[in-house]
Amino acid sequence: MKRLFKNIGWLLGGRGFNAAMSLLYLYLATHTLGIDSFGHFAIIVALGQTVTGLANFQTWQFIVRWGANGEGAGEATGFAIALDILSVLMGAVIAAGVVWTAQLWLPLPDELLWLTFGYCVISLLSIRATPTGLLRLNFKYATATGAEAVQPAIRAAGAVLAAYFMPSVAGFVLAWAAAEVSVAITLWIVATRGAPIEWDKISLTKIPTRHSDAWRFVWSTNMSGSLTIAGKQMIILLVSTFGGAALAGGFRVAAQLGQALVTLAQTISKAILPELVNDKENAVEIARRMANIAVVAGGLAVGMALLFGRWGLATIAEDDFSGFYWAMVILSIAGAVELVGASLESLLVSAGKAHTAFFVRAVPTILALLLLSTAIEWDGAKGAAFAMLGSSSLAVLGFFVVVLNLREIKIAVAPDGEAELNKPDRPAL
Repeated sequence: MKRLFKNIGWLLGGRGFNAAMSLLYLYLATHTLGIDSFGHFAIIVALGQTVTGLANFQTWQFIVRWGANGEGAGEATGFAIALDILSVLMGAVIAAGVVWTAQLWLPLPDELLWLTFGYCVISLLSIRATPTGLLRLNFKYATATGAEAVQPAIRAAGAVLAAYFMPSVAGFVLAWAAAEVSVAITLWIVATRGAPIEWDKISLTKIPTRHSDAWRFVWSTNMSGSLTIAGKQMIILLVSTFGGAALAGGFRVAAQLGQALVTLAQTISKAILPELVNDKENAVEIARRMANIAVVAGGLAVGMALLFGRWGLATIAEDDFSGFYWAMVILSIAGAVELVGASLESLLVSAGKAHTAFFVRAVPTILALLLLSTAIEWDGAKGAAFAMLGSSSLAVLGFFVVVLNLREIKIAVAPDGEAELNKPDRPAL
């Protein structure tokens, strides 16, 4: 637990710096572009993140799982790199199809389509789950935090330059693209320092040959990651489809301010998974403690949103965004729910139940997407926020029910077989 909290501390320090820089570039973007053009910017960024999320495999989880204890790390890394290459190829095809049909369902002007495709390709080439996984495998969270700080720093600097020299959607998109490339290069450099990549081990077949459940785990984690993206970025795209660019811009601001806890949940998930894999005997206890802490932290964060959210919107964004206060509060509640569920989902993934976690999240996510149009017609941005809250609540409730009903959870780590995690004499979660 001491190492876990230390690692979370490093990650949260990085997130704190990221949050500070985010407020700066959000302020510059909203005041420079206005609500409609900011909506176009939000759509382009969401498209890039959606395409990358759909094509990207959660390779950091594979490295942690199959490279734990120093065994098979080279093959796990080679498998991850091969999957990254596959992600870029798949993603480029998806991006071409999405951008080609964009005008049929998104309020994007013609002159922004090539810019959108370019940003999607840059996002794909900047996939960095593999170097991040290498750093987490070796518990180098301080190094990872320093490297990841490059992204918000470049974004903030780029936003300043865009506001003064290229005050347009293209200027801010270029700043975001530069940040993606910079952080990817930095992470690869620090992750491979002293441990160069073994190019002869890059293969899509070596790991699956040794582990019969490899591809099931790969596709389950990929689909779970895609669902997470769908629950966040895809909803922004659909909000623009049903409500227009202005509503998408306002919803993006509300989501970025209100759903900071989702980022915190992802941070906790990324820190806790290596601990669950490496400390099989205490995995349930670790997850239980983190869930209890998350309840308190989530409650405090929602209270902060209620008290200071209206002031934050008025200060950071323009007056046009002030009507999104309640959407921001609702999204903060959704973030608190996700925060509680982060450790439960990590417990299932570490136990080789990634496919179960996927199905538990899939049903409420799909339901929220199907009901989004009705929700927006009912109450605009607040309706969309309620759809996200309902999706998060059902998913986390599902994780809790699954964990309680599993009589025996086993951590599936290679190559020394499976070890019991929750025996009958252990306390329930």
